[in-house]
Amino acid sequence: MIREQEQEMSMRFDSYPENEQFARMVVTAFLMDLNPTVDEMADVKTAVSEAVTNAIIHGYEDCVGQVSLTCRKHGKDVMVTVSDQGKGIADVERAREPFFTTKPEAERSGMGFCFMEAFMDEVHITSAEGRGTSVEMKKHLHLPAGE
Repeated sequence: MIREQEQEMSMRFDSYPENEQFARMVVTAFLMDLNPTVDEMADVKTAVSEAVTNAIIHGYEDCVGQVSLTCRKHGKDVMVTVSDQGKGIADVERAREPFFTTKPEAERSGMGFCFMEAFMDEVHITSAEGRGTSVEMKKHLHLPAGE
């Protein structure tokens, strides 16, 4: 039986690289009662990983700031928002292009937004230079066979 009420969890954490793994684990635990498939969970975890990594690497660059993570579920719909108050993105549409990176010297692939868009059903990015970035992602989980 699917619970139709909306549930939400929210947290903030420092923009240290090791907190990317922590964010993935928290989202995984929050979504377990929806009984996602292994592939669905991998998709959400990958998208969260990319969004959090972008906030840490690009949003705050050489300083420590706060990354916010909010996850909501309503029925089988999952909505995840990752935001920072870092430097922001000058050109969001350009940043969404495959292989675009502002850090080629750091061996960044420039595929973060592409991965988010490939693994989630919807991705919305809002950003303002000097004020930060928010990435809102949505995924519909499917009912397991027999339900």
